[in-house]
Amino acid sequence: QVRLAESGGSSVQAGDSLRLSCEASGFTFSSHSVGWFRQAPGKEREFVAGTVYSGASSYYSGAVKGRFTISRDNTKNTAYLQMDSLKPEDTAIYYCVADQKYSGAFDRDWDYWGQGTQVTVSS
Repeated sequence: QVRLAESGGSSVQAGDSLRLSCEASGFTFSSHSVGWFRQAPGKEREFVAGTVYSGASSYYSGAVKGRFTISRDNTKNTAYLQMDSLKPEDTAIYYCVADQKYSGAFDRDWDYWGQGTQVTVSS
């Protein structure tokens, strides 16, 4: 069955870096767009970053642009989110998503979701 397994979440200090991984199985990863969303306590889920099936184009929210980098390795069926210069406001559960089309910030249009990984950034 389809599975997206996030890993790499941790508790870090402001200014630190983390890399999240999302290992996919149960579908043809190389033909799907992937993305990352996050949800902080008491807040709505928000788009973080996304990339198309080939990785040739990537998109970011304004809150993370210039600090986060999304990438993918289709030979390993894995997507990554490199997070640099972390801020306390980046604290959230981060979810990996995938879909045959690229749906950007429209969370309801992404077909596949992982269970999430917690990122906590303290000041």
